[in-house]
Amino acid sequence: MPGLVFIGAGLATATAVTALREAGDTRPLTIVGDEGELPYERPGLSKGVLLGDDPVDSLYVHDADWYAEHEVRTILDDAAVSLDTTARTVRLTSGEMLDYDDVVLATGAAARRPTIPGVDLPGVLTLRRIPESAALRAAFTPDRSVVIVGAGWIGLEVAAAARTAGASVTLLESADVPLRAALGPELGAHFAQLHRDHGVDLRTGATVHAIEGEETVAGVDVDGQTIPADLVVLGVGATPNVELAQAAGLKVENGVVVDEQLRAAGHVYAIGDVAAARNAAMGTTLRVEHWDNAKRQGALLAEVLTGSGARYDWAPYFFTDQYDLGMEYVGHSAPDDEVVLRGAPESGEFLAFWTRDGALTAAMNVNIWDVSDDLRALLGRSIAPARLVDESIPLTEL
Repeated sequence: MPGLVFIGAGLATATAVTALREAGDTRPLTIVGDEGELPYERPGLSKGVLLGDDPVDSLYVHDADWYAEHEVRTILDDAAVSLDTTARTVRLTSGEMLDYDDVVLATGAAARRPTIPGVDLPGVLTLRRIPESAALRAAFTPDRSVVIVGAGWIGLEVAAAARTAGASVTLLESADVPLRAALGPELGAHFAQLHRDHGVDLRTGATVHAIEGEETVAGVDVDGQTIPADLVVLGVGATPNVELAQAAGLKVENGVVVDEQLRAAGHVYAIGDVAAARNAAMGTTLRVEHWDNAKRQGALLAEVLTGSGARYDWAPYFFTDQYDLGMEYVGHSAPDDEVVLRGAPESGEFLAFWTRDGALTAAMNVNIWDVSDDLRALLGRSIAPARLVDESIPLTEL
C-alpha cells in the first residue's frame, strides 16, 4: 500500500514522522537512510559527544522500538538511487521498489572536500556522521598534532574539542578573521582571540595547497610552508545532496527548491539541509543547515500534510559551544549590515544586533541566557542604536 516515503533518515524526518503520528495520521510511513543509523541529532557530533561529555546514544531521536510501535518502517542501510515522480516510485540500491503517494527528500548535505593533492590520504577526516565523530574523539590526545582547514562553525568547534583534550591544534582560515561572512570582522576577531587564548595556532589569510604524506597524512602545505600533522580535519563547508532530485528533473539551485509549504512539485517535498525554501516572512529563499531548522521544517511538513495552511515563516536560529563560550544567534544578516553591541565582548557576556536601513536583521546572545525569544521578537523592528546599546533598557521594552 503506498504511503509517505522519506528519503533521508535525519532529524527533519524523525520530527515529521513524530508529529504525524501525534496528530493521529495513520498513513503508511517509510524512512529510507544510508548510514545504518536510526535518525539522530547532529549537533552533538561536534559538541557533547566529541568532547566526551555525552554518550552516542544521546543523539538518537527515538529508539528502534518507537518506530516499530508507531508502525514506521525503517530501511537504514539501503540508499535510494532513483526517483520517478511520474510513476511515484523510489528504487533502492538493493533493487527494491517503493511506491508512494507523497515523497519527502530529506537527503541532507555532505562535507565538502577541496580538490587539492592528498585530500584522500588516510588521516584526513571530515565531520558529518557518527563514526567520524568517534574517530576524532579517539584521535584527540595530548601527543597528537591536529591541523584543521577552515575556521567556520565546525572548524571552531572541532578546534575547541581538540584543545580541551590536550591536542596541539593549528587552525587555517583563508579569510582575515573567522566567521567574517556570518558575523563580520569585529565579532570574527572576538572568536579568533578566544581560540588563541586557548592555545590554538590560528593562521588567517592562509591558502592550503596540498596535504602531504605517503601511507598516511604527515603535513599540510600552506603557502609553501609545511605544517606537521598527525591528523587533518576538513571544515570547509557542506554541499546539499541534490543528485537524486536533479536526476528526477526537480528544480535545484543550491538545494532542492521548494515553496513556502516545502513542496518541490506535485507530490514531492523537501525538508532540512537540502531544502532551498521560500521564506514567507522574509520574502527570500533560504537553505539553512541547522538543528533548529530541521526540527521546525519537519513539524511544518506534518502540518501541511494534515491539511494546515501553515507556511515557512520563521527566522533562522543556530547556536555554538566553544570552551566557556555559549552563543545563540537568530535572524539573517548580510556582511554589510551594521553591528551594535550591548556589553563588552572582553567581559565574556554581551549581545550583538545587526541592522540594515535601520531595521534589526539579526541578534546574538553570548553567555547571556533565556533571551533568545526576546531577541527573535525584535527582528524587523526599527530601534535606535542608542537604545540597543543601553543595558538599562530591558529587551522586552525596546
